[in-house]
Amino acid sequence: MNTPPDPPSAETRRQPHPLELIDREQVLQLLTEQLSSTWASFDRPRPQEPELDPALIERLAESLPAAPGDPGASLADIASVLDASVSPSRPLYAAYIGSTGLEAGVLAGALANAYDVNLAAAAGAAELLENQTLRWVAEFVGYPVKDGAFTSGGMTSNLTALTAAREHALPGARYTGVSGRAAAVYCSDESHHSVARAVEVIGLGSQALRRIPTDDRRKMRIDLLREALAADRRAGVVPVAVVATSGTTLTGAIDPLNEIADVCAEHDVWMHVDGAYGGPAAGVPSLAPRFSGIERADSLTIDAHKWLGVQKSCSLVMLSRQGPLESAFAHDERYMLHAGVAANGVDRTLEYSRPVRSLKLWLAFRIYGADTMRRWIAMTADHAQALASGLAAKPDFEVLHEPELSVVCFRHLVDGDLDEHNLRLANAIMSDGRIYLAPAQVDGMTCLRVCFMNFRTDAEQVGELLRVIEELAR
Repeated sequence: MNTPPDPPSAETRRQPHPLELIDREQVLQLLTEQLSSTWASFDRPRPQEPELDPALIERLAESLPAAPGDPGASLADIASVLDASVSPSRPLYAAYIGSTGLEAGVLAGALANAYDVNLAAAAGAAELLENQTLRWVAEFVGYPVKDGAFTSGGMTSNLTALTAAREHALPGARYTGVSGRAAAVYCSDESHHSVARAVEVIGLGSQALRRIPTDDRRKMRIDLLREALAADRRAGVVPVAVVATSGTTLTGAIDPLNEIADVCAEHDVWMHVDGAYGGPAAGVPSLAPRFSGIERADSLTIDAHKWLGVQKSCSLVMLSRQGPLESAFAHDERYMLHAGVAANGVDRTLEYSRPVRSLKLWLAFRIYGADTMRRWIAMTADHAQALASGLAAKPDFEVLHEPELSVVCFRHLVDGDLDEHNLRLANAIMSDGRIYLAPAQVDGMTCLRVCFMNFRTDAEQVGELLRVIEELAR
């Protein structure tokens, strides 16, 4: 006979309900004040990075709290921590490929978190919004989308596309594995490491990745791509996909997309374009010719949390036809039945629990409009040209490539060990706090790398960035 459980103790009964622990009006007022202060701090560069209060550092080392705490004090600590962290929303953050932290994204993110819709299963109107946002991005860059999904980032988007490509080239591999069949994926030697990770995850192994050398403009060499494909065909190796990069992370180079599309058509190979960084520039009239051929790709990745300005994470993968995503991911489980002929979102994606990431981008398009975003992207590309021209005019600086998008790699010239000097200079700049950039390596040379992505950055601040670099270089 089962013994009934003990009744709750008096102490347990006295514990407040979680919903009683927050005064909604009070915390919303505190949050509104903090957001207003934060957004104002992004309007202009600040003279240096703030330091954390020693008392806050002590609180961040405390053990797990057992009792309820003060929501206002907790929000204040969050604000202090984030304010002393590196944020890509600041106008002179130019280190890595970040976002702008658009206010629209904050608003949409708050509502998305409040409702917590899950797109793994049929979710109603949120699916219509997500599909509309996919179509808007496709229209923005000129891509004939027929299917796609929002994901957690470029890594997941590239993995999703290459999983579909693998199932297309090796039907049934999701069930049987590669089963000893030799297969390969092709990319330039400057492609993002997410491509290598994806090749490993889909079971081909990193040795199946053919890194095609680049030319003097840092673009994939078409002649060597043709040779690699022909050699693998002769050896019985199945080509799974060619990954073209539209905006490499290191220098912003764009692979010759039309020529790669021609080669893929000749060999009947899936063409994927990794446009996580540079893809949105295809929607800018002055830059669009550089992306000719993007519309011929079987799949395309774009990170909206980069050059479209919204917060992480908001990436998307688009396909030019329906079917491959279902072939790669669809399943039938007893805990997730299909209502009639309606598929669940998880049948077309790698992820299960999936928030409405598209809402941030949807609201950004609605509030700012596509033409405004095109002007913003063009402006940041102009900043790169202006910085490169300013550096080239100074005899003690060397620009290491012609900027194609918004990245500039350069180094300061001195007598002695240039690699050591430029690494020290990069560390000095980051320690100084007025601007934020990072070191990189181009052709084995340590250099400084600037990437303009932030729509808040103006021409005057580009001049300030150059002045700070010169000052610290001296």
